[in-house]
Amino acid sequence: MKVQTADYPLLIEFVSRTRLYRESEVFPKLPIVQNGPPGTFVVFASGARVALPTDQIVFADDTDGFARVGFGGMSFEGMEEGHLTFYRVRDLQPDELLSPQRGHRMTLLPDIVSTISVDGRHVWPGRAR
Repeated sequence: MKVQTADYPLLIEFVSRTRLYRESEVFPKLPIVQNGPPGTFVVFASGARVALPTDQIVFADDTDGFARVGFGGMSFEGMEEGHLTFYRVRDLQPDELLSPQRGHRMTLLPDIVSTISVDGRHVWPGRAR
Protein backbone atom coordinates (compact mmCIF):
# COMPACT_ATOMS: atom_id res chain seq x y z
CA MET A 1 0.00 0.00 0.00
CA LYS A 2 1.49 3.33 -1.07
CA VAL A 3 1.03 5.89 1.68
CA GLN A 4 1.66 9.56 1.07
CA THR A 5 3.60 10.71 4.13
CA ALA A 6 2.41 14.29 3.59
CA ASP A 7 -1.12 13.15 4.39
CA TYR A 8 -0.26 12.81 8.10
CA PRO A 9 1.35 15.33 10.46
CA LEU A 10 3.38 12.51 12.05
CA LEU A 11 3.82 9.08 10.46
CA ILE A 12 5.68 6.30 12.26
CA GLU A 13 6.59 3.11 10.43
CA PHE A 14 7.57 0.27 12.72
CA VAL A 15 10.01 -2.53 11.93
CA SER A 16 8.98 -5.50 9.80
CA ARG A 17 6.85 -8.28 11.24
CA THR A 18 4.80 -5.90 13.37
CA ARG A 19 1.05 -5.67 13.36
CA LEU A 20 -1.65 -3.58 14.99
CA TYR A 21 -3.96 -4.82 17.69
CA ARG A 22 -7.07 -2.83 18.58
CA GLU A 23 -9.07 -3.66 21.67
CA SER A 24 -12.68 -4.16 20.72
CA GLU A 25 -13.91 -2.01 23.54
CA VAL A 26 -12.02 0.79 25.30
CA PHE A 27 -13.10 1.62 28.82
CA PRO A 28 -12.48 5.36 29.36
CA LYS A 29 -12.57 5.02 33.16
CA LEU A 30 -9.48 2.79 33.24
CA PRO A 31 -6.27 4.45 34.40
CA ILE A 32 -3.78 5.34 31.73
CA VAL A 33 -0.37 3.74 31.93
CA GLN A 34 2.62 5.10 29.99
CA ASN A 35 1.64 5.85 26.38
CA GLY A 36 -2.13 5.25 26.88
CA PRO A 37 -5.04 5.54 26.62
CA PRO A 38 -5.40 1.84 25.98
CA GLY A 39 -6.94 0.51 22.85
CA THR A 40 -4.29 0.37 20.12
CA PHE A 41 -1.04 -1.55 20.32
CA VAL A 42 1.84 -2.43 18.03
CA VAL A 43 2.51 -6.17 18.38
CA PHE A 44 5.96 -7.56 17.61
CA ALA A 45 6.92 -11.01 16.33
CA SER A 46 7.97 -11.91 19.89
CA GLY A 47 4.44 -11.15 21.13
CA ALA A 48 5.56 -8.01 22.98
CA ARG A 49 3.14 -5.08 22.71
CA VAL A 50 3.58 -1.31 22.88
CA ALA A 51 0.58 0.92 23.63
CA LEU A 52 -0.09 3.91 21.40
CA PRO A 53 -2.17 7.02 22.21
CA THR A 54 -5.36 5.85 20.50
CA ASP A 55 -7.06 9.25 20.70
CA GLN A 56 -4.27 10.79 18.57
CA ILE A 57 -4.30 8.19 15.77
CA VAL A 58 -5.60 9.42 12.39
CA PHE A 59 -4.35 6.49 10.30
CA ALA A 60 -3.31 2.91 11.05
CA ASP A 61 -2.36 0.10 8.68
CA ASP A 62 -0.37 -3.14 8.82
CA THR A 63 -1.12 -4.75 5.46
CA ASP A 64 2.47 -4.49 4.16
CA GLY A 65 4.05 -6.67 6.86
CA PHE A 66 4.72 -3.83 9.28
CA ALA A 67 2.66 -1.41 11.33
CA ARG A 68 2.32 2.14 10.05
CA VAL A 69 0.57 4.73 12.24
CA GLY A 70 -0.29 8.36 11.52
CA PHE A 71 -0.86 10.76 14.40
CA GLY A 72 -2.42 14.20 14.60
CA GLY A 73 -1.65 16.56 17.45
CA MET A 74 1.71 14.92 18.23
CA SER A 75 5.22 16.29 17.71
CA PHE A 76 8.47 14.39 17.30
CA GLU A 77 11.13 15.88 19.55
CA GLY A 78 14.04 13.55 18.80
CA MET A 79 16.01 11.36 21.18
CA GLU A 80 15.76 11.77 24.95
CA GLU A 81 17.59 9.35 27.22
CA GLY A 82 17.90 6.78 24.44
CA HIS A 83 14.23 6.88 23.40
CA LEU A 84 12.44 8.46 20.46
CA THR A 85 10.24 11.05 22.14
CA PHE A 86 6.91 12.51 21.06
CA TYR A 87 4.67 15.05 22.79
CA ARG A 88 0.96 15.73 22.61
CA VAL A 89 0.72 19.31 21.35
CA ARG A 90 -3.03 19.43 20.85
CA ASP A 91 -5.94 17.12 21.47
CA LEU A 92 -8.00 15.83 18.56
CA GLN A 93 -11.09 15.23 20.68
CA PRO A 94 -13.00 17.55 23.03
CA ASP A 95 -11.84 17.43 26.67
CA GLU A 96 -15.04 15.75 27.81
CA LEU A 97 -14.26 12.73 25.61
CA LEU A 98 -10.68 12.37 26.87
CA SER A 99 -9.33 10.93 30.05
CA PRO A 100 -7.90 13.58 32.38
CA GLN A 101 -5.10 11.07 33.01
CA ARG A 102 -4.05 10.89 29.35
CA GLY A 103 -0.35 10.88 28.70
CA HIS A 104 1.34 13.90 27.19
CA ARG A 105 4.57 12.13 26.25
CA MET A 106 5.08 8.98 24.19
CA THR A 107 8.43 7.24 24.05
CA LEU A 108 9.56 4.42 21.76
CA LEU A 109 12.77 2.45 21.59
CA PRO A 110 14.62 3.30 18.36
CA ASP A 111 15.11 -0.40 17.56
CA ILE A 112 11.37 -0.85 17.01
CA VAL A 113 10.92 2.06 14.60
CA SER A 114 11.94 2.00 10.96
CA THR A 115 11.13 5.56 9.88
CA ILE A 116 9.49 8.76 11.09
CA SER A 117 8.05 11.44 8.83
CA VAL A 118 6.74 14.84 9.88
CA ASP A 119 4.50 16.72 7.45
CA GLY A 120 5.77 14.52 4.61
CA ARG A 121 9.45 15.06 5.42
CA HIS A 122 11.57 12.08 6.46
CA VAL A 123 13.09 13.11 9.83
CA TRP A 124 14.40 9.92 11.37
CA PRO A 125 16.15 7.27 9.29
CA GLY A 126 15.98 4.35 11.73
CA ARG A 127 16.91 0.88 10.58
CA ALA A 128 16.22 -0.45 7.13
CA ARG A 129 13.37 -2.90 6.79
